[in-house]
Amino acid sequence: MRRLAFAALSAILLAGLTSAVASSASRSGTPNREQVRLNRADQAAARAAVLRRGDLGSGWTGGARKAPPPSTVTCPGYQPKQSDLVRTGAAEARFQHTGLVIQSDAQVLKTRAMVARDWQRSVADPRAVSCIRHTLAKQLPSNERLVSFGRHAFPKLAQYSAAYRMLVRVHAQGQTVDVVIDLVTVGRSRTELTLTLSAPAAARNSLSAAEVRIASALLARVTA
Repeated sequence: MRRLAFAALSAILLAGLTSAVASSASRSGTPNREQVRLNRADQAAARAAVLRRGDLGSGWTGGARKAPPPSTVTCPGYQPKQSDLVRTGAAEARFQHTGLVIQSDAQVLKTRAMVARDWQRSVADPRAVSCIRHTLAKQLPSNERLVSFGRHAFPKLAQYSAAYRMLVRVHAQGQTVDVVIDLVTVGRSRTELTLTLSAPAAARNSLSAAEVRIASALLARVTA
């Protein structure tokens, strides 16, 4: 029973991570979001570059989901410009196993130069880490506490590669559970890939190995 409860908890935390980052944009009141001009070829390229059930083995449930609309992270003194970027393809998939949740996102931008600008503004800028940490800490419910958030070691699999690790302490049903959530982002050509993985803190070493393997497999399917 506890294993099933933890699986549900991981799914909730992963959904919360996504909504927490996105919600800061909805409050900004400014049209600082990517333009959306989807086309058939780039949509196909995005769908090809997200996780599939066959990538994971047996016991996993889930599948493709509708990609959310563009958003941006906004903090006092830091609002990376997005309005000059054009999204031409987007796809998302989420899978769940006992105690594990993986979300895979892919987006294709109109030009390689747009990917370079997006990376410099939203990842390479040193203010990005503190802004995401601040946003996540505010959005967690009262029974969850952000223990740590920061950059996480990750190999340079592509021109653009970065990873972050979040440790959350959860108090529920008289028990305390530590959950690790890793956020991996890699980019090649016009394509940006994001992996979000959630697992018990005790499994953090296995999580690191899995995210490298999965990111490598997805990069091999990038066509745009």
